[in-house]
Amino acid sequence: MPPAAVDQEYWTMFFNGSLMKKGASVGLVFVSPLSVRMQYAVRLHFPASNNIAEYEALVNGLRIVVELGIRRLEVWGDSQLVVGQVMKDSNCHDPKMATYYREVRRLEEKFDGLELNHVP
Repeated sequence: MPPAAVDQEYWTMFFNGSLMKKGASVGLVFVSPLSVRMQYAVRLHFPASNNIAEYEALVNGLRIVVELGIRRLEVWGDSQLVVGQVMKDSNCHDPKMATYYREVRRLEEKFDGLELNHVP
């Protein structure tokens, strides 16, 4: 397949943040249009709630994708709160969540196509 055709297809990103007794971590999986998979794990070295870990996963994933030059992305995450806030189904009342929300909106401008979906 010619590179120009691949560039116009969507990549897929799955994100998950988790809170454990020893801290929080982030898991990311990227799947190219040709089904090549890349996996990342990030350890958070600051106190975080489960919702902050989920937002960290989304933001870090979007930053990685931007650095890779990917312009079309389909995103899947299991956090109903994060997906709902980003998709404007719910409001950000917590100042920390609002900061993450604004960062997602800033990163969103770097894409030609971005879809965010909730995985139950």
